[in-house]
Amino acid sequence: MVHHILLDVVLSAEPAHQGGGGFVEGIVAFFKEGGPFMFVNIFWLACAIAVIIERIVTLMFRYNLNAPPFMEQITKLVLTGNPDRAVKLCGAAPNAPLAKVIRAGLTRANRGELEVAKAVEESVLENTPHIAARIPWLWSLANIATLMGLIGTIVGLIGTFKSLGNVPADQKQALLSKGISEAMNNTAFGLGIAVTCIIFHLFLTAYAKRMIETVELNAMKLENLLSRRQAGETSAMDYEKAS
Repeated sequence: MVHHILLDVVLSAEPAHQGGGGFVEGIVAFFKEGGPFMFVNIFWLACAIAVIIERIVTLMFRYNLNAPPFMEQITKLVLTGNPDRAVKLCGAAPNAPLAKVIRAGLTRANRGELEVAKAVEESVLENTPHIAARIPWLWSLANIATLMGLIGTIVGLIGTFKSLGNVPADQKQALLSKGISEAMNNTAFGLGIAVTCIIFHLFLTAYAKRMIETVELNAMKLENLLSRRQAGETSAMDYEKAS
C-alpha cells in the first residue's frame, strides 16, 4: 500500500547514528503498525492543532487587552472632558473586543443615556461571539478522533480474524499479534487526540469566558460612568480626589 511505501522510505532515510533515531523509528513504526485509519486520524489531529493555535494567538495576542489600566485611562479622560482622546485610545487596540465596545459607547456619549446603552449592547452582542468562536469544535474533534480510533480498532480485528482461517497454525500467533497491535495503536492514538482536544477545550473555554465577563463588566461601568457624568454627579475634581 502507498502509506506503507512512504513509511519505508522515511525509515530508510533516518540515519542510524542519530541519537533521536530510535524515538523517530518508534513513532513511524507505531503509525505503520496501526494501519490506514491512523492516517485518517492524523487529519483530525491537524485540524485540532490548527484550531488550538488559531484560538491561542487570537485570544492571547490579537484580542488581549489589560482591562484595569485601560479603563483607568478611559475614566480619567472622560472625567476630564476628553472623550475624543478616549476614543483615540480605543483605536490603539483595534482588534480587542473590549476596546470596540468602549469605543461604541464613547462615540454616542453626547446622544443621551439610552443611545449609549443601545450602542454598548449592540457592540457587546456583535463582538463577544468572536471570542468563543471555534472553541466548541475541539469537543467535536475529540469525539470524531475517538470514534475513528475505534473504527480502526474494529477493522483491524475483523481483518485479523478473517485471515486466521487461511494461514498455517505456526503463523497464527504472529498474525494475531500484528492484528492486536494495529487495533490497540488505533485506540491509543484516537484517545490521545481526544484527551488533547478536551484539555485545550477546557482551558480555552475558561479563558474566553473570563474575557467575555470582563467586556460585559466594563461595558456596564462605562454606561454608569457616562450616565453619572451627564447627570453632573461626577467631575474632574472628583477624579483628582479619588486619585
